Amino acid sequence: MTKAVLLDIEGTVGDIAFVRDVLFPFARKRLGQTLRTLWTDPAVAAIVTEAAAAAGKPLTSSDAATDQFIEWMDEDRKITPLKALQGIIWRDGYASGELKAHLYPDAVEAIDAWRKKGLRVFIYSSGSIEAQKLYFAHSIAGDLTGAIERYFDTTTGPKAAPESYTKIAKAIGLQPNQILFLTDAPAEAAAAKAAGLQACRIDRERARDFVADEDGTRVLGSFASLIG
Repeated sequence: MTKAVLLDIEGTVGDIAFVRDVLFPFARKRLGQTLRTLWTDPAVAAIVTEAAAAAGKPLTSSDAATDQFIEWMDEDRKITPLKALQGIIWRDGYASGELKAHLYPDAVEAIDAWRKKGLRVFIYSSGSIEAQKLYFAHSIAGDLTGAIERYFDTTTGPKAAPESYTKIAKAIGLQPNQILFLTDAPAEAAAAKAAGLQACRIDRERARDFVADEDGTRVLGSFASLIG
């Protein structure tokens, strides 16, 4: 029996184009100035220290750190210190109203329906936990944070690693088979299934009511068939 739903963000509940075409350029444009301004801030200093360890070289100036973070962005690296710094930058953008996160209407409807049915809703994204909270607090559908019980990011582990989903199941106190994971990424769906979770892949390029089994995984065009 399903007791919880674990959701990916990009391409699943929200359009990946918002992240690619809005969030990433917004962070990139402000990254250098943010590091210069907040270089001695304890939170930013801790992020830079973690970044230096990940890069395997000292980052002793804001310019050096900026170059490293930009390099990781160019490589589309899902690395924790980069995600944490982006989260700080996006926080200001959301607070000013410059940013409004995209959510698919069927995803908003499904989250509401699940909560009314007593299902617990969780998020697992490569974006930092802070960035996830901001996304759902400042969305085009309003503030949905009251519907989300907890957030998980890459500090739990890689999204394509089965052990990450095992950790999440333990953290929320459920058996893996009581959790339904929804993602647009085949590798993530496979990892969740290997850990014993239920998993469906969302393919937004299909028709809204599309439902089929492909390579042993249920594929849906939207959340439409999950609402009821």
